[in-house]
Amino acid sequence: MDKEPILLLFGQRVQEIRKARNLSQEKLAELAGVHRTYIGMIERAEKNITLCNIEKIAKALKVEIKELF
Repeated sequence: MDKEPILLLFGQRVQEIRKARNLSQEKLAELAGVHRTYIGMIERAEKNITLCNIEKIAKALKVEIKELF
């Protein structure tokens, strides 16, 4: 099954920003208040993330939501 382009884009941006901030997936998950495996699933475009979790991740990365797209 092909992955949705928007999920691929979002996951790539999360990973790019996370790495630029020298955060592990585990640390980002802790800061965002989500499970550690969830971040990996987002970065691999395996999860259709909710708006609430997008906001949590944006706050944890200290970026505006629009920067994740």
